Amino acid sequence: MMGHSHALSGVVGWMAVVPLLQGTEILGVRFDLGSGEIIAGGLVCAGAALIPDLDHKSATITNTYGFVTRTIGALFNWMFGGHRNGTHSLLFALLMGVLTQALALWSELAVQVFVFLLAGIAFNGLGFGMDKNKVAAEVINALFAAGITLALYTAGTDYSWMGLAVAFGCLLHFAGDMATEMGVPLLWPFWKYRFGQNIGFTTNGKIERNVVTPVLTVAIIIYAFYLFPWPELLPEA
Repeated sequence: MMGHSHALSGVVGWMAVVPLLQGTEILGVRFDLGSGEIIAGGLVCAGAALIPDLDHKSATITNTYGFVTRTIGALFNWMFGGHRNGTHSLLFALLMGVLTQALALWSELAVQVFVFLLAGIAFNGLGFGMDKNKVAAEVINALFAAGITLALYTAGTDYSWMGLAVAFGCLLHFAGDMATEMGVPLLWPFWKYRFGQNIGFTTNGKIERNVVTPVLTVAIIIYAFYLFPWPELLPEA
């Protein structure tokens, strides 16, 4: 799937599991999710849902932060055997989840930086920018991501679930790509069979543009009305 579809699936996926996670405990992480955590989780999942495509030089995420992400992308491409190989495996999702969870436990500042980066990637993936003025779009993206990150920090947002959300975002990416013709090697490097290959729709084809993207967008709107306590958020008359 294209970057915007992956980003949308990240938001929808997180919002869909919030009612299931609320009040539960998984791997020692207690899920008490307020509005801040729902918004933060949606952005983290949306950004994480683009991470597997760092192995592609033309991907949205690879070009989000210029030289830095292009360098990391080239490294990932070399380490994991090219596009849609190791970065599209369950092993990769586990590695990303463990690394980011360790980050969350190590430093609160590091968490805020990572949230800022993922938010910027998410906004870029969702198409918030100006194609005719790339520099202006990058500046606006960074300011918007910084503002959201600061607002979430000021609200006391809890990020103890960071690693699980990042791993979940990667899994959502795999699910999206399994729905396309190329499929993904989930069990790489032990078994390189591509699950979903030659079964699904064409990437950026009519089905993705006219069905998948609109459905995901509508799902976000529906979940937003369902999850957020609008009477409490809106100012009194």
